[in-house]
Amino acid sequence: MIRSSVTISLVPEARGGPFVFQEDLGDGLEKASAMGFDAVELFLPSAETIAPVQLRRLLSDNGLTLSALGTGAGYLTHGWTLCNREDQVRQRARRFITEMVYLGAELQAPVIIGSMKGSVGKGEDRRTIQGLLIEGLEFLGERAQETGTGLLLEPLNRYETNLVNRLQEGVALLDKVKSSRVQLLADLFHMNIEEESIPDALRQSRSYLGYVHFVDSNRRPAGFGHLNLSEIASTLREIRYEGFVSAEAFPYPSPEGAAEKTMESYNRFIQPINQEEN
Repeated sequence: MIRSSVTISLVPEARGGPFVFQEDLGDGLEKASAMGFDAVELFLPSAETIAPVQLRRLLSDNGLTLSALGTGAGYLTHGWTLCNREDQVRQRARRFITEMVYLGAELQAPVIIGSMKGSVGKGEDRRTIQGLLIEGLEFLGERAQETGTGLLLEPLNRYETNLVNRLQEGVALLDKVKSSRVQLLADLFHMNIEEESIPDALRQSRSYLGYVHFVDSNRRPAGFGHLNLSEIASTLREIRYEGFVSAEAFPYPSPEGAAEKTMESYNRFIQPINQEEN
C-alpha cells in the first residue's frame, strides 16, 4: 500500500518554502483530512513545539497519521549540521535530531535528515567530513533502534549541498553506516536535477528506499511540472514500494489548490497500484 501525505510547516523562518500548509496546525490537519490524505508530514521548530499526547489527539480527531518529522529547522534557524568540524555544533545537531526521534517514536513516525547532514566546506577534506556524517548517523541510528523508529536520509540537489546529491551516493554512504534504521528519502524535485534517470535511480536504491517526496520538476505539486508521473508510478509498482508519497511542494496556486492537485495526481497515478494489490 502506498499512502498519501501532505506537508505542514510550523517554522516561521520557512514561510514561503516548499510546504503545502504553513503555520496553522489545526487548519492544516482539517484540510488534509477533508481532502482525503492519509497522513501529514510535519516541519517543526523543535520537538518541544507540541506534546506527543496533544499531537496524537489532533491526528486522531482528523483521522490522520504522522508520516514523518522534518528536522530542517535545526539548520535553518541555528545552522547546526551533523558534519560540522566544531564538536559543539555537531553535538547540538545530534541533540536536536534525537529529540525529534523521541517525538517520532511516540507517533511511530521516522525522522528526516536533509539539510542537517551538512556540506563539505571550502578547504575541508571530503573523506573527513563524510566520516563525521557517518558517525552522526550511527549515533542517531542507535537512538532510533532504542525507540523503535527510523531515520530517512534525503539527498538534496547541488544548489543546497555538495554532500550526497544522488540516491546512489546515499546508498554508498549507508553501506558504511552501522545501523539498519537509516533509509533513503527520494525527493522527485531533487532527483530531477541530479539523476540521469529517475526510474533507474529508484530501481538501484530499492533496498534502501523508505519514503518519497511526491512533487514535480519545479517543486510545485505533482502534476504542475514536466515529470513523467506515469513512468515513476510504474517504477514504484515494479520495485514494490510500500510507504508514503508526501507532498513537500510549494503552496501553488494556493495551499488548497496544491493539496487538491496532489490528490488528483495521487488518485490518477498511485491509487491504481493500491487497487491492483487488492
